[in-house]
Amino acid sequence: MFQTSLELLKFHWMAYTIYALLIVSVIVWFGWNLTRKERVKSAVRIPFYGYIAFLVAGGVGHHIFTYNTIPWVEQDIKRHDIIPDRKFEIEVAKHRWTLPPVPMKARQGQKIAFEVRSSDLTYGFGLFRKDGTLVLQMQVLPKHDNYMLWTFHECGKFDLTSTEYSGPDEYDEEGHDKMLVKDALEIECGPETRVAMNEKEVK
Repeated sequence: MFQTSLELLKFHWMAYTIYALLIVSVIVWFGWNLTRKERVKSAVRIPFYGYIAFLVAGGVGHHIFTYNTIPWVEQDIKRHDIIPDRKFEIEVAKHRWTLPPVPMKARQGQKIAFEVRSSDLTYGFGLFRKDGTLVLQMQVLPKHDNYMLWTFHECGKFDLTSTEYSGPDEYDEEGHDKMLVKDALEIECGPETRVAMNEKEVK
């Protein structure tokens, strides 16, 4: 149903906004009844509690409906049985990435495996769209095999940087991120043709 994190977040934003307004309506209803001089009749309480039950069922139902619609959940659970289309091995040490000698490129819709190893500190491996929104990230533990399988349903160029604080050496004297690698990964457009946000404007 949802192919990218942005699509999922837009849906949640709409759903939670509506749900929050319904919750506010309960508070308004309750406050209005407090200002009334006459006591609320028992018959009025039935629809009120029915409305509360509706909100509870709606909130629980929303999470049941969306718990497995996150694009990467099912793939991550079954990743040991999935053969990736492309695999990129990346090293990181002393706040510097060592990327594959061949530029990291893949096609939209392909399953890509990222194997990242750190020889000194704990880092974060994060790929970002051009507008700064996060596509994926994982924690990179030192001297440990850190593996992530991802399917890109959007195309464009993505920037790489650490998503975990690993000491002040990550930044220069002016505060610039020394671990930021522009256009570290390029996903060529396929049949889906979902262009990463702001990619057209950046070009």
